[in-house]
Amino acid sequence: MIEPNVLLDQLCEGGVGFFTGVPDSLLSPLTSAIVTRFDDRKHIIAANEGGAIALAAGHHLATGKTACVYLQNSGLGNAVNPLTSLMDSEVYGIPVLLIIGWRAELRAGEQLADEPQHRKQGKITTDLLDVLSIPHLVMGPDGIEDGPADGVTALLSRAQTERRPVALVVRKGSLAALKTPTREPAGTMTREDAIRVVTTIVGASAPIVSTTGKASRELWEIRRAGDQADGQDFLTVGSMGHASQIAAGIALADATRPVLCLDGDGAALMHLGGLVTTATIPNYRHVVLNNEVHDSVGGQPTCGVGLSLSPIAQACGYDWTRTIREADELPGAVADMLAAKGSAFLEVMVLPGARSDLGRPKTPPKESKAAFMNRLGAV
Repeated sequence: MIEPNVLLDQLCEGGVGFFTGVPDSLLSPLTSAIVTRFDDRKHIIAANEGGAIALAAGHHLATGKTACVYLQNSGLGNAVNPLTSLMDSEVYGIPVLLIIGWRAELRAGEQLADEPQHRKQGKITTDLLDVLSIPHLVMGPDGIEDGPADGVTALLSRAQTERRPVALVVRKGSLAALKTPTREPAGTMTREDAIRVVTTIVGASAPIVSTTGKASRELWEIRRAGDQADGQDFLTVGSMGHASQIAAGIALADATRPVLCLDGDGAALMHLGGLVTTATIPNYRHVVLNNEVHDSVGGQPTCGVGLSLSPIAQACGYDWTRTIREADELPGAVADMLAAKGSAFLEVMVLPGARSDLGRPKTPPKESKAAFMNRLGAV
């Protein structure tokens, strides 16, 4: 395995002066090293991958130096537009080193088992980089594969001399473990306990769309523990930041039925502009479980640490907003949210982390979709 700080030393020696990106579980050790070594003038956790690319562009414009952007391969979609219309050598020609965590990677033509949302992107990650004309190397536990031993240095040199994006694709298990720095918790209750309270009070009154990651896993386990039928919820796998808009589409289709989005702070921040859309829908109910970390990929801080989302939601036009921190406040707040006239936004500050034996949904996504549509009367 590669020691994260050794890789970080290589990057710094190669002229990288700024780091930004969206945390990824495979790259968690590297992110932890970056958080520990650099202040917020040299490192920014971005709201989304496209924004990280733009930050890297700004750094180059101001300094002439190359920045490093870290991301999960699923985040390449968010990055494609600025990579092709801003950074590409046929446009502005701005160098950047992408470090990409390869979820659902291919090994000797076989795909490693992973969650459903990663399978397609895992198959096409290196092909997509080829289509984008981004030179890349793959790093495994033993170092660079099918390339020079000084592949990282060579990539940086190519980015700088050819004025273009380049990429280092990192396999699972390539980086030695490094503990993520801890911080004071934002709330007092667990996310799972908060979800249990919300679902109990909401009951069958509103379909629920839950965000990708541990929130959906916890919702699924709560339903199983209560022996509740499939189809009550749409568990969004992948598509981080888009659960709110999925719920909005459902709410717009039938104004007589309230629809609830169970969201996370990292997901909400990733596409924050969506609040302007959801705030206009009177039957929309938005619950954001805020623990100030990217919990599903290692617990790294989000870009919104210390930021209350309720005032932002109010400024975006929500008719009712509230933030709570204590468990005994939650039942009344959920009841008030459901009774609110117009769109409603409830921010619940929760503890980071999840129980170690947290399960994963067993039903294939297509079957879950069919059950949910059946509940909505769409099939």
